[in-house]
Amino acid sequence: MTEPCHDIAHLAHVELLTDKFEASLDFFTRIYGLSVSFKTDTVAYLRAFDDYEFHTLKLTASDTTGIGHVAYRASSPEALARRVAAIEALGCGLGWVDGDEGHGKAYRFTDPDGHIFEIYYDTRRAEPAEGEKSALKNIASKFHGNGVCARRLDHLNLLAKDVSAIREWMPKALGSRVTEYIQLDNGRLGGCWFTVNNKTYDVAYTEDHTGMTGRFHHVTYAVDQREDVLRAADIFLENGVFIETGPHKHAVQGTFFLYVYEPAGNRVEVANAGARLILAPDWEPVCWTESDRKKGQAWGLKTIESFHTHGTPPAPVKH
Repeated sequence: MTEPCHDIAHLAHVELLTDKFEASLDFFTRIYGLSVSFKTDTVAYLRAFDDYEFHTLKLTASDTTGIGHVAYRASSPEALARRVAAIEALGCGLGWVDGDEGHGKAYRFTDPDGHIFEIYYDTRRAEPAEGEKSALKNIASKFHGNGVCARRLDHLNLLAKDVSAIREWMPKALGSRVTEYIQLDNGRLGGCWFTVNNKTYDVAYTEDHTGMTGRFHHVTYAVDQREDVLRAADIFLENGVFIETGPHKHAVQGTFFLYVYEPAGNRVEVANAGARLILAPDWEPVCWTESDRKKGQAWGLKTIESFHTHGTPPAPVKH
């Protein structure tokens, strides 16, 4: 057994690219319920009400859509140094960059599929605006009740041409553990779920059926209970947001889910995601077979076809 690695504390933030900046910003603030920590004409730093860091979503104006980068926070300066050494040994490092509005210097690198990651330690704490401080000292800011009013960043899902390569790379680069995976009949991995702490997962990779690389599947913020997910569905409905699938319960990982597209086409999930924890240090990854997955989600809802094909940036239309 490999001793668990605790060099990475948690998933810190996700940068999303949008070619409809103002419409996307309106979605994430007015409808999804994130708060603005800082913004310019082309960048917005956003956070949920109980995210302790300055931002967990960086929304960047672009001529395309999809993922800009994924950031993790190290558990200490020494842990950051250890991860940088491990990443450089893998040959995927890009080097140090100055921090942005939310954190200090960060080390950037790429996964085998071309997604950009960064790790940092020095961070900036959330700074609630006047009237936004919680009456409870252990909450980052008060429950404001705007829109969906997500509580915290939970996880993201990236698409990859070769999920097996990611499974080999993640433990070496970030010290992540595999919690669950999908084994296809053709020998390939259909999906793999990873965690750096005792959450069930902070990032998932699923096979990109288009054969493209570096694409984004979805980002997920957590709410407290299933009823919040049902309420979110009504909020999306009333605001003309396209609901792709759900509310329903996943078989893999067991989260209660709802998937929508924000105005630029990036997929966003609302989930009741905090019930299960991986406390066993010797956890054995759960294998889901292709026949298991053909049964659909936990209560039988079939996985919608667009879940395997829709990602951002969009795949070229075949003629």
